[in-house]
Amino acid sequence: MRTFHGVFPYLVSPLDPSGRVLTDVLGRLAGDLVAAGVHGLTPLGSTGEFAYLDRTQRAAVVQATIEAAAGRVPVVAGVAATSTAEAVAQAKEFQRFGADGILAILEAYFPVKEAGVESYFRAIADAVDVPVVLYTNPQFQRSDLTLDVVARLAEHPRIRYIKDASTNTGRLLSIMNRCGDRIGVFSASAHIPAAVMLIGGVGWMAGPACIVPRQSVALYELCRAGNWPDAMALQRKLWRINEAFARFNLAACIKAGLQLQGYPVGDPVPPQAALTEAERQAVAAALAEIG
Repeated sequence: MRTFHGVFPYLVSPLDPSGRVLTDVLGRLAGDLVAAGVHGLTPLGSTGEFAYLDRTQRAAVVQATIEAAAGRVPVVAGVAATSTAEAVAQAKEFQRFGADGILAILEAYFPVKEAGVESYFRAIADAVDVPVVLYTNPQFQRSDLTLDVVARLAEHPRIRYIKDASTNTGRLLSIMNRCGDRIGVFSASAHIPAAVMLIGGVGWMAGPACIVPRQSVALYELCRAGNWPDAMALQRKLWRINEAFARFNLAACIKAGLQLQGYPVGDPVPPQAALTEAERQAVAAALAEIG
């Protein structure tokens, strides 16, 4: 089974005003990210606005990403639904398209009990033959993955990773201590990636890597080499992007940054709003400082 590590940008979902997926723009972005050295691509993460896309749009985003990657790096496609049956259907479809892994996300309107949360993720893993990455983001989700559930799910042969966006780095260390090498931990943009690498993380899946891919890869390589003084110097510089990411709408921030870099990715899906001019200038200033 394929293993994952390193920098996986959470791709944006470029759309025109009618809602058509701009597959040519997405393909160019994905190809440029691969050329910049990223270790994988993740369509339909939070930055990809999965919650605002219909099933046809989601499928187009995943297919365009897989075609652009052309086997050069793994594609871990986001699967998200409020029902287990729909999540399983998405996972099967994306594997059929050629996805190398599944990023499993639980959407919820009503609260879901712990047993239901566990069965949701287990059903996705049972339905596919590729590695599954658990994704938890308590800021946006009604039902979170507890440490007990993570530990039990880590026993599943295809649940090999977790991306935790809780902002609680101690929770990441607790997962590592409880699960050992059964599950690899990816950082989110809510954490300091270098700090997560220091305690044993395998990389990060995050939107900011879309606009600073080369610097993100350089940071990863410094961490892997154990060159912590240089890694932290670069991390402090890159944190400006994470600060902007935290202040503004996730997709709007990265889409604004990509537009500044020449990618016509469009605006966020309504009712989300594009950044104001002042907010765009803040993103531009952060990018200029990083170089």
